[in-house]
Amino acid sequence: MSASAAAEAFSAHAADYDALRRRLVPDYEGFYGAVVEALERLCGDVRRVLDVGAGTGLLSAEIAAAFPGVAIELLDGSEAMLALAQERLGDAVSAVHVADMSGALPAGPFDAVVSALAIHHLEDADKRALLGRIHGVLRPGGAFANAEQVDAPTPELSVVYAQRWVDDCRALGATEAEIDSARERMRHDRCTNVGTQLGWLRDAGFATADCIYKSWRFAVLIARKEA
Repeated sequence: MSASAAAEAFSAHAADYDALRRRLVPDYEGFYGAVVEALERLCGDVRRVLDVGAGTGLLSAEIAAAFPGVAIELLDGSEAMLALAQERLGDAVSAVHVADMSGALPAGPFDAVVSALAIHHLEDADKRALLGRIHGVLRPGGAFANAEQVDAPTPELSVVYAQRWVDDCRALGATEAEIDSARERMRHDRCTNVGTQLGWLRDAGFATADCIYKSWRFAVLIARKEA
């Protein structure tokens, strides 16, 4: 499934996407907060950021709050979601790119590239190619942080991950209809386990790669370009 097909699926839910994410992403604050902390600790001064698969700008809003004056470029295939992101972020947005993640990225250098719950829609070969392009647009010493939905390392654990997600969503107040609708959107998912993705980051040329947050199927992967 292409990233553009996933963008179409999510555009249909743009208006209620933010509220849904609060009910469908356990430990929302810890998950997104780990990205911000990674940028603070790895990059120091963050002035220019690219958000890949930016959606409605939820992650970028956290970054804008943490780094006053930051210039954020948004890239996503959904015009509907990007319109909401622009409204949310205001002057923090320096450029908007309606584009597929599988294509060329905006010209760097960026202090940081971030992504949240987007790259797993790509096929593995496209994921690996994207990581190489991300490395290429980062400044020396810049960082990539990916708040991602990941697969388990074994099929047996994948079943456990799936049930844990359902249990968490119910505890957060998600309805069965919302969970079923999310499952339908997940048909576009091509999740990969953490170990494999860390290997891809190193293959892409990153000097450092690690998983700094993980709760079952949700993980934050970080990588730093050599200074």
